[in-house]
Amino acid sequence: MQQLSLNPKFFVLKNLLISSHLKLHLIVLIYGFTAILGKLITLPAPQLVWYRMLIAIITFYLFIRWKKTDLSISRKQFFKLFGIGSVVAIHWITFFGAIKIANVSVALGCLATTTLFTSLLEPFFFRKRINALEVMVGILIIIGLYMIFRFETRYTTGVIVALISAFLAGLFTVLNKIMVNNHKASVISFYEMMGGLTCITIYLLFSGSGGHSLSLPSPSDFIYLLVLGVVCTAYAFAVQVDIMKHLTAYIVALTINLEPVYGILMAWFLFGESERMTDGFYVGTTIILISVLGFPLYHYYQRRKSQTIL
Repeated sequence: MQQLSLNPKFFVLKNLLISSHLKLHLIVLIYGFTAILGKLITLPAPQLVWYRMLIAIITFYLFIRWKKTDLSISRKQFFKLFGIGSVVAIHWITFFGAIKIANVSVALGCLATTTLFTSLLEPFFFRKRINALEVMVGILIIIGLYMIFRFETRYTTGVIVALISAFLAGLFTVLNKIMVNNHKASVISFYEMMGGLTCITIYLLFSGSGGHSLSLPSPSDFIYLLVLGVVCTAYAFAVQVDIMKHLTAYIVALTINLEPVYGILMAWFLFGESERMTDGFYVGTTIILISVLGFPLYHYYQRRKSQTIL
């Protein structure tokens, strides 16, 4: 054991793991900050997402060219990725819409239910049996949602929009799981962003009066959009992919579930009174977060237990 601890490779590996964990928490912090930017940007949600996707496409393209990654895909996969990109676009629009209708805390608290929707959608797409434990976790999440609905009636519309966003996030997760085995994640994301941008462009063309449906962002909005598109979308994605080379998918997924916690804390610190909620909201959100975090922890414990027996 002493020789192992003195081995330079051991120290390199240890430092790499510590660095990866720190980077992962930074990424989760960045994801939480996405909601803060959604509140700061004054553009309507569809326009906000249009600019975010445009900036992300440009950034992803430069990243792909820098890595010399092959962008060629089949026509069938192209249309599938475009369709998934449309789901992403509507998910983001409803997410930022919920922030503008209600606030950051409501949007992030409800977004934590993505795990519930994913567990319900996976059996349908992958012909799996519905897990009894997943049903129990779902019931706990529903109880948490009931607490939020009961005590935050002033934000009922925002909660509903945020839940639609969470459902779409779960749908996107399941659909992306099907596609991720065929191509590199950067290529998948590039075409999905293109699909989402096309979807929103069509919507804006037909919804605007006189064709002027896309406003130019103010100087402050432009800076926030750059941070949103480059740092919170492309950079966060690239770092997350790199981190997964050194950390397990379980650790990454578990840590990303902390996004609502980081986001709600940042919103409370930055926006103060407008983000203060009733005690019932925090009780409901805590129930949801404990359910979301406890589910993978239980799975991890059971897997370790079975390995020990073997």
